[in-house]
Amino acid sequence: MHLHDLWFILIAVLWIGYFFLEGFDFGIGILTRTLARNTTERRVLINTIGPVWDGNEVWLLTAGGATFAAFPDWYATLFSGFYIPLLAILVCLIVRGVAFEYRAKRDDERWQRNWETAIFWTSLLPAFLWGVAFANIVHGVDIDQDKNYVGTFWDLLNPYAILGGLTTLVLFTFHGALFAALKTVGDIRERARAQALVLGAVTAVLALVFLIWTQAHSGNGWSLAATVVAVLALLGALAANQLAREGWAFVLSGLTVVAAVAMLFLALFPDVMPSTLNPDWSLTVTNAASSAYTLKVMSIVAAVFTPIVLLYQGWTYWVFRKRIGVQHIPSAH
Repeated sequence: MHLHDLWFILIAVLWIGYFFLEGFDFGIGILTRTLARNTTERRVLINTIGPVWDGNEVWLLTAGGATFAAFPDWYATLFSGFYIPLLAILVCLIVRGVAFEYRAKRDDERWQRNWETAIFWTSLLPAFLWGVAFANIVHGVDIDQDKNYVGTFWDLLNPYAILGGLTTLVLFTFHGALFAALKTVGDIRERARAQALVLGAVTAVLALVFLIWTQAHSGNGWSLAATVVAVLALLGALAANQLAREGWAFVLSGLTVVAAVAMLFLALFPDVMPSTLNPDWSLTVTNAASSAYTLKVMSIVAAVFTPIVLLYQGWTYWVFRKRIGVQHIPSAH
């Protein structure tokens, strides 16, 4: 296997890890408005991800950095062509982080309500925009012979991309509802399971249409296998949720996210950004990659530090593994 192929796989793994972890983060943020009934319940939901949300975002930073180093032409075309949606995502992530940290700084109802509103919108918008961005990457955009994106912002809002955005939005919210059911006790836990049932049904419809569309446009045997895994995992998550097996339900919803994102990368390979103007102008793992020496050094560094990061993050989840409920929230909050 060539190093540029290896780094395509590693970058895919980083994005899969990011969407698996940040997916339920976004879902919890959205559920603060749709599931929680009062400030105390919103605090419960926020506390379920309070110790881990910032660690989850490390996967995004690593994926972006790895793309910049391993495939600089891919990075340049992607971040210049998708400048507006990616900037919107960045602003949302900044405001979202500030909202988590500042919400409890003042014991004032209006202050806390405003930050809670910020958490909701800055979770909903990235959940939608990431789907729009990746749908366009897989489907192809207007790239000229100089590897520049020559389309407009409105070209990115095509029907396929909007469907991709709606799919990730509902899928992440479903993933978050199952995480909420896994991490809470009491009435909020029961309502999370009930809401997960509805969200899962909607996700099944949207995801099936989106994955079939993707498979028909640019799929192959491997992407078809990933599609089948995603569909079966989603159905399994719904069944486990009905049986009140929250652990299995969350694992299977996570597998749905993993298989769905893997399907997109399998359908994309060996391209990294297909050109709709001329297939010969597409960015591929070969013409967009860095030098062999750069990829070799990156491989050594990744082999040393990746296990350390995974062990530390796994330990964090183990430490904060217990359920919480409204009875754990101090009355001052």
